[in-house]
Amino acid sequence: MALIQETAFLIRKEIKIEWRQKYAIGGILLYVLSTVFVVYTAFKTLEPQVWNTMFWIIVLFASVNAIAKSFVQENSSRQLYYYTLASPNAIIFSKIIYNTGLLLLLSALSFGVFSLVAGNPVKSSLEFFVAVFLGSMGFSITFTFISAIAAKASNSATLMAILSFPIVIPIILTLLKISANALRLMQDSSVWKDMLILVAIDFILLAVTFILFPFLWRD
Repeated sequence: MALIQETAFLIRKEIKIEWRQKYAIGGILLYVLSTVFVVYTAFKTLEPQVWNTMFWIIVLFASVNAIAKSFVQENSSRQLYYYTLASPNAIIFSKIIYNTGLLLLLSALSFGVFSLVAGNPVKSSLEFFVAVFLGSMGFSITFTFISAIAAKASNSATLMAILSFPIVIPIILTLLKISANALRLMQDSSVWKDMLILVAIDFILLAVTFILFPFLWRD
């Protein structure tokens, strides 16, 4: 019960900080809109396969920009205050939940703008949006934990890129396969097995995060 209360309090704190620093979310939204516009200007008409690939590339880099600041922006004094205020699991859980919601919003925005300027080739909305949800969760868990590790290093941006690359690759490949099936670029009767694989990856990442973060937080 204490974990739930602490998590809810910290989520409200994240929302208030984001609302006060409107330039951060504004910059991310500008990145999404400008990237979609540049892609559309360059290609004019997007084939479904190109549409699928570019959508996930935009979501991936928007995720990095949105989550990289999770721990990097917080100084040691604020982290010490959090240490006395809540448990490590509540801190990481609140950031994962908040970042997942933020990524879902960015993914929805990317999908809406992409569909507006380049059409909507999605044939199975259920498969596609399940992939978006699981992908947002996977990116959130990965980049949030990597951001916590990178915050302990001086060259945080480089470290975050190096550590996140091998973890993100299986997630993005699975997402491309599921969404390709949703666009009917391929016919795969085992697409739900791929979704279960993605769920398993998310839960493994979540379990590793909950196990290791308390040790990282005490450092």
